[in-house]
Amino acid sequence: MTRLTVDIVSDVMCPWCYIGKKRLETAIASLDPSMEIELAWRPFQLDPTLPKEGKDRRRYLEEKFGSPERAGQAYASIREAGAVEGIPFDFEAIKVSSNTLDAHRLIRWAASAGDAVQDRVVERLFRMYFIEGKNIGDNANLLEAASAAGMDEPVVRALLDSDKDRTEVLQEIDTAQRMGVTGVPCFILDRRYAVMGAQPAEALARAINELAAQKNTA
Repeated sequence: MTRLTVDIVSDVMCPWCYIGKKRLETAIASLDPSMEIELAWRPFQLDPTLPKEGKDRRRYLEEKFGSPERAGQAYASIREAGAVEGIPFDFEAIKVSSNTLDAHRLIRWAASAGDAVQDRVVERLFRMYFIEGKNIGDNANLLEAASAAGMDEPVVRALLDSDKDRTEVLQEIDTAQRMGVTGVPCFILDRRYAVMGAQPAEALARAINELAAQKNTA
């Protein structure tokens, strides 16, 4: 059996990261069943300047794109790519552009909460933001995501009310940037080979298979 780790540097307010997640899942499903893939979600913040409560979405889009109309044009290709991957993006439902630092703390805790819990939390956060339009910087919504994924809600509530792992998440983001990660998603295969961007599933599968072949012949 070949074992490989895939670290996904991602931000849950990044639509291409959601697309990248679906493409990675397709890639993994196409691999030889004897190959074991261990996934780990790593933090990144597209906009760390956003306040804890987030920012009015219309104002945010005006500042970033000049107008909501221009944002709509920019998101057209994202909608199209999302539809192919089964993601019904609803950008109009998003009322608040979220600060994702606490979401990344939750994702970090989910890694030690049981098998596949971290992936379930990430999926739920993506859906909450891009399909349901919820503020994923809000503690109530983070608790909902944690509970839906099977985490201990009272424990998560206490952790969110503290500064637990805030520094560690920021340090991990800084490490990714110093490694050269300037955009997300970024897939780090076996901690030594990076695939940048939401690459097609075929490209991800090919990269994983090539690395697995290298390991088997080493």
